[in-house]
Amino acid sequence: MSRASSSSQTTPKKSKTSTSEGNRDLIVLNAIAAQLNGAADVQAALEETLALVTELLGLRTGWVWLLDPDTDQFYNAASHNLPPYLRKPIRMAGSWCVCTESFRSGKLAPKNIDVIECSRLAPAVRSQSARLTGGLRYHASIPLYSGKKPLGIMNLTGPAWRKLKADELRLLSTIGYQVGVTIERARLAEESAQLAREEERSRVAREIHDTLVQSLTAISLQLDAALNQIGRVEATPTDPSAAVDADLRQRISRARDVAREGLEEARRSVLELRGAPPAGKSLAPALRALARGFTSQTGIRVRVRATGRRQLRAEVETELYRIAQEALTNVHKHAGVNEAEVSLRVSPRTVSVQVRDRGRGFSRAGSTGQGLTGMRERARALGGVLDVDSAPGRGTTISANVPA
Repeated sequence: MSRASSSSQTTPKKSKTSTSEGNRDLIVLNAIAAQLNGAADVQAALEETLALVTELLGLRTGWVWLLDPDTDQFYNAASHNLPPYLRKPIRMAGSWCVCTESFRSGKLAPKNIDVIECSRLAPAVRSQSARLTGGLRYHASIPLYSGKKPLGIMNLTGPAWRKLKADELRLLSTIGYQVGVTIERARLAEESAQLAREEERSRVAREIHDTLVQSLTAISLQLDAALNQIGRVEATPTDPSAAVDADLRQRISRARDVAREGLEEARRSVLELRGAPPAGKSLAPALRALARGFTSQTGIRVRVRATGRRQLRAEVETELYRIAQEALTNVHKHAGVNEAEVSLRVSPRTVSVQVRDRGRGFSRAGSTGQGLTGMRERARALGGVLDVDSAPGRGTTISANVPA
């Protein structure tokens, strides 16, 4: 009893302030968990998370770097309230900086949340341009992991930088864990869907090869044998049985030609099903990989939206992928924006890819460049059309619509 009494006397009581902060942290953690767990769009969920965390810690700005699983390059996956200097896309390309280098070298680990002087802001800081930096100079870097797998970094900062308290660092570590789990879950879901699709393509290819191809081959051989037999009978006109109906020979010859055409078409289908779609993926994952690589190179974030599911021919996937690739190249060259959107819509009869930006735009007289001509030719080769909607100051929307 006395020992317990002594213990109770020496145990410090929590202040109302720490209790309210703890409740606030719990509320924010629950809000973030709800946002991430129900996220269909990971980029939107990351942006909302940055807004919540910066508000919680009394900061202002944040951004997330993720490692592209295909190229192992960093790309800017989300941002919140960037200062003018970092709004220029080239500043946020996936090139070298102190925090990404620390992450790659292992110095920035889950148990080692660090405060770093931002090397991307350094040129503007040296020129003492507070207008461009917004008063920012340092940021806290929270590494994002799923287990032992490195995924990226979440950076948080504010103009009046202060030392983060121990409970804030623990909170950031927990948030980093939540974010990492969400990112990895989304990637695993995409990989699972891709694997299922590839397995289905392989199964259909095997069935075509083992049934249709084999049957058409046998039919073609039988028709060849019948024509050869008719040829031998006709070669001996003195034999009464040589009076073979010429129309019968013509019909058999036509049937053989149809069987051969069907055989070639079946073999071509097998090759398409087993062939590699763009970037080794089906169209939707290939467009997402394209967007990540584009963002890493240019700093222009690209949101990809995909609706509808249907098996597409390999040539359709390839040509639409190239159209999207060329359209994004034009965004980089001409639009003068820091974000764009790619939409894929698949219906039972048609499939469309749309690339949209809210940049400079151009007049109809400027819609005759080689890039646009090439995109039109690709769409036309698939039996579809390419629509270009643009005007000076109103941005550009390029839509390719083709039969599925």
